Amino acid sequence: MGPFLDALGTAARPPKLTQDFLRSLGFTSTNDRALIPLFRKLGFLNGDGAPTEAFDVLRVKETRGAILAEKLRELYADLFAINTSMQDASDNDLRGAISRITGKDAATVARYASTFRALANLADFRAQTAPKAEPIKVVEASAPQPPSPSTTHNMPPVGQRPTEFHYNIQIHLPATNDVAIYNAIFRSLKENLGI
Repeated sequence: MGPFLDALGTAARPPKLTQDFLRSLGFTSTNDRALIPLFRKLGFLNGDGAPTEAFDVLRVKETRGAILAEKLRELYADLFAINTSMQDASDNDLRGAISRITGKDAATVARYASTFRALANLADFRAQTAPKAEPIKVVEASAPQPPSPSTTHNMPPVGQRPTEFHYNIQIHLPATNDVAIYNAIFRSLKENLGI
């Protein structure tokens, strides 16, 4: 995979990534044909094989690792939902997670794991940074305005107002077709949050 990415960096940007283009770069093996659908799934190509903006970022050696990590986290969201550092997981743990998610046979799971590992070894997961927090806005307090009679006549006195607390919980679910993952998430929420 590394030599192919290096070749993309030095070749002219193709209007479409095709088998002919792969052959022109010297990638003539039948295994190399799988690169086009893989790049489409990763978001480096659009539906007709034309390069996307992410493809251009991938071609630059200095930004290659970061964009690969970002696209791997998107494509393999189910794996990263199981282990946020799946790229560092042992081969057994990786294959086990893939097997649980896909339900495929051992040979297919091994191929998926091999592809994931080849890409993860070229990715720079340290380049992924957490979103920056919004800066706290300081607002100067102005002198309190006395309430107008129209807003106070229906309100109970301060000591008689009920105290209410509201909690909003947002859950970001992984993109998957496996209902078992959703069931496990909601079962855990029920057990731990009592909802």
